[in-house]
Amino acid sequence: MKYTYKTLLCSGLLVLAVGLGMTSCEDYLDKSPESTVSEEDAFKNFRNFQGFIEEIYNCIPDKEKCNYCTSWNWGDDELFNSMGDAHMTHQADLGNFRAWQSNGQCWLYRNPSNPASTDKFQHSLWPHSWYCIRKANVGLANLDKLVGTQEEKDLIAGQLYFFRAWWHFELMTFWGGLPYVDQVFDATQELNLPRLTYQECADKAAEDFRRAADLLPVDWDKTSAGKATEGKNQLRINKIMALGYLGKNYLWAGSPLMKNGAQLGGTQTYNYDENYCKKAAQAFGELLTLVESGQTQYALVEFNYSNIYDHEKAKGASNSYSDLFYTRRQNWLMPGSVEAIFRGPSADYNGSNWNMTKLWGPKVAGLVAHDKIIHLPTANLVEMYGMANGLPLDDPQSGFDKRHPFKNRDPRFYHDVVFDGFHYVLAEDKLSDAQKSYAYCELYTGADMRSADLGSRTGYFFQKLVPHTCNEGDKEYDWGSNLHTYLSYMRLADIYLMYAESCAAFGGSSAKSDNCTLTSLDAINKIRARCGAEEVHSSYIADSKKFMDEIRRERAVELSMEGFRFNDLQRWLLLTESPYTEKYSVEFDRVESADFYKNNDPAEAEVANYRHELIVKRIYGTKHYWFPLPDDDVYLYLEFGQNPGW
Repeated sequence: MKYTYKTLLCSGLLVLAVGLGMTSCEDYLDKSPESTVSEEDAFKNFRNFQGFIEEIYNCIPDKEKCNYCTSWNWGDDELFNSMGDAHMTHQADLGNFRAWQSNGQCWLYRNPSNPASTDKFQHSLWPHSWYCIRKANVGLANLDKLVGTQEEKDLIAGQLYFFRAWWHFELMTFWGGLPYVDQVFDATQELNLPRLTYQECADKAAEDFRRAADLLPVDWDKTSAGKATEGKNQLRINKIMALGYLGKNYLWAGSPLMKNGAQLGGTQTYNYDENYCKKAAQAFGELLTLVESGQTQYALVEFNYSNIYDHEKAKGASNSYSDLFYTRRQNWLMPGSVEAIFRGPSADYNGSNWNMTKLWGPKVAGLVAHDKIIHLPTANLVEMYGMANGLPLDDPQSGFDKRHPFKNRDPRFYHDVVFDGFHYVLAEDKLSDAQKSYAYCELYTGADMRSADLGSRTGYFFQKLVPHTCNEGDKEYDWGSNLHTYLSYMRLADIYLMYAESCAAFGGSSAKSDNCTLTSLDAINKIRARCGAEEVHSSYIADSKKFMDEIRRERAVELSMEGFRFNDLQRWLLLTESPYTEKYSVEFDRVESADFYKNNDPAEAEVANYRHELIVKRIYGTKHYWFPLPDDDVYLYLEFGQNPGW
């Protein structure tokens, strides 16, 4: 029997070109129909077998660039301007979860989908998952054909076990328990695999993640097989990735939704499955012990600036916090630095500039050209950025002052959020006369920049994932800036926070795994210390529920707008609960003159009548805890049933 493994034609380890800066794989398109390889050739040695696996890497969707304007934040954290009502973010607000398959604007489903393509628009989660799960099973079924060293056999098997589990896990987070496909089906076999519960499915994924972790090295550069691509192995599956997802898989399985079901909603939000959480903590503990002892290539990057303009002075500095999300003037270096753990290939560097980077700022007077869509942080999200003293805004001891709402905030607030008076366009001399008045953001109630169509509906813009200098004056999106954006699927800060949550779920702030010296409190404080915020206040440590709330708030801030909030609210049984079903704007009047903002830090500005106003209230039922499955797939066979309520 013949199989067409086109990626083999790019010569094994020398593929995964996009994202690793190696030779392009596109020449396979010029090959003749005879360029097929037999099953024996595909799996006979490490070089060929690795070529077979490379297509799985190629299938990992780029969440932020799978279309001209994409959507990946569906919790209470983001709102689009009115031009984006057709997108998945707004459809989720309406409760129209079926739109994941129909609107073509999110990474869950794109049509066409082509596993072999290097076009980022042709990769999405649902179709590629089933394709790649089958591909992993085909590979595992043919391991006995591989002739090579034990190291080579372990590398191949480890990748296949990881990918079989990873694609299942990503599916489970949106659709719940599914059949866990761990065998190769031929065209004549009857489909009858039953849907498993979430935890049953997670148990099978855990077995595969654990196998992968035991087989794979920490660093491919330190293996004999990896020497062929030394220095360019950052995206290859390794032990740290496998341990990270082993822990995440267990934590998700132990979360309130997966333990209790959706019927009781928020009343069970602190009710975790302690056994699964202990397993999660053990996996994270194994990983963090390796990191903390310097045995890995991973570390927390530096938070190397302190105010809203320092990142302009330090652009291009190595190991910078901004490098986690975008790089510029670094020869298209892929974002992530030493903190990114799991990423897929990034196929179109300049596509960042002409798609992603123009979706974050005001369109008033054409201040940001191209697409009319704007990603906007809700006031809910911005309120979760507490004070520099580590306390949440609503704590009486925090020092939050509604007359000076932008003063003394968590340092990440100034890195991530664009607020009233912010010097948005630095190259003011490049603006037209009509644009000059907008060089400093006017985000008070009634200002032009508050237009529902072309400005901010929420009173804020966001600059964490894309620098604010992507505007008509500074033109940071031009080719010469080498601006490259990418959202990592997993980074080290997330590991610390998931470890903190896992431990807190079974033992509170002082709990830890038996293979790691860090307590839950140590882990969350490590993330706060990195950015200069103070530790969790003593008043939040003794009460297990208050401490869990602080871990959750920390996740919301550190991982803001990175695509995790929806799944967090879902698994915590808070998705249907107020205030998480509401999206607010910030409203206030200016007290200072326009000249104040040109000569002073806008964080020092005084305002009046500071308040929040409701923009959207989502009406959700228990069915909204899971996305609906495609009807065509549900009709394939009786045992593959639809999610409840759909």
